[in-house]
Amino acid sequence: MVLVIEGLVYALAPQLVERLLEALRAMPIEMRRNLGLVTVATGLLLLWMVQG
Repeated sequence: MVLVIEGLVYALAPQLVERLLEALRAMPIEMRRNLGLVTVATGLLLLWMVQG
């Protein structure tokens, strides 16, 4: 499912992906780490909500 969504983003908005990568590159490492942790927590929460 992740690959389908990711593939759609690359196919429909490749310039958006480039801008997002540039923004990530400009972020400090700690902020990227925190963003990753928030993303994982959000994904787990969504999975929990779908199963329940």
